[in-house]
Amino acid sequence: MTDNFKNKRILFLSVKTFNYEKAIADKLKFLGAIVDYYDERPANSIFAKGIIRFKRSLYQKKINSYYKEMIKKTIGITYDSLFVIKGEVVPSFFLEDFKNRNPKCVFIYYTWDSFNNNPNAVSILKFFNRKFTFDSDDALMFNLDFRPLFFIDDYIINKKNNGVINYDLLFLGTAHSDRYKIGNSVVNWCDEQNLMSYAYYYMPSRFVYLFKMLFDSSFYSFEYKKLSFKSLNINEIMSLYNESAVILDINHPGQKGLTMRTFEALGAGKKIITTNKHIKKYPFYNENNVFVIDRENIVLHKTFFDSPFIEIESGLYEDMSISGWLKTIFVDINPNYWILKD
Repeated sequence: MTDNFKNKRILFLSVKTFNYEKAIADKLKFLGAIVDYYDERPANSIFAKGIIRFKRSLYQKKINSYYKEMIKKTIGITYDSLFVIKGEVVPSFFLEDFKNRNPKCVFIYYTWDSFNNNPNAVSILKFFNRKFTFDSDDALMFNLDFRPLFFIDDYIINKKNNGVINYDLLFLGTAHSDRYKIGNSVVNWCDEQNLMSYAYYYMPSRFVYLFKMLFDSSFYSFEYKKLSFKSLNINEIMSLYNESAVILDINHPGQKGLTMRTFEALGAGKKIITTNKHIKKYPFYNENNVFVIDRENIVLHKTFFDSPFIEIESGLYEDMSISGWLKTIFVDINPNYWILKD
């Protein structure tokens, strides 16, 4: 696959999301590409993110100025691909200008968020040659190719170096919606079964916490002392995965696409308990490795913790990796649609 990327120049635009954008850029470079990465947003402060999401018009002047500056920086450079992830604020005038300057450039779009949360993306889809989403419903609704997420190479390394298991169950995730309620319920069940568990609820800032407490009723039950305002780095995450047997995945209510955590857990050779019933339709689903719970009526079985992880077939495992993901996004003539079972 390396030949498909060697010396290809890629302009890569993505919001910053737990360093996944860095992992993607690094992998593209490893495969031989020349990557120019720009944060899609002009700024990443809590204020900027809030304004962009709830009243983007108040921030449009700054967005326009940011992309005009990007035009200046990329003038005179010939690109083979423009790769946009999410497209939360990328303006049409930038895409039009870029296409005029790079008529042979392939425009590639991917989203790991629902279009319900991202109206700007819908307005710019017309510019792209290759379009993908992690959500099978959005793929049908907006005529996009369906491509689930991936796990980065660190999880493959982790899989090969599993250590002593100290936790029967691990949850790592941003605090939102009903996550605390579900997580707490599962942790309490583990206590009753004499199973060791560890839960890490991340909150971006105390300001966000106060905002959520004022305007989001699902946060009324959150215990402040159980929140963490520090994001775990990849080494800390790998260490916790190494010590854990089963990973708890709690998707956002109404989100049909599988989370990154799903692929990371399976990529690391860990069993998973998830609230996303749609996982049963995926080719890697195995009831020995995956236990689905109803977020409204949680029922668990201790026997799930007793059996070892069953290895995923090597070809499918490769498809689930970041290399397989990039191959689908950039290379495949007929993209892998990941046909889901009924």
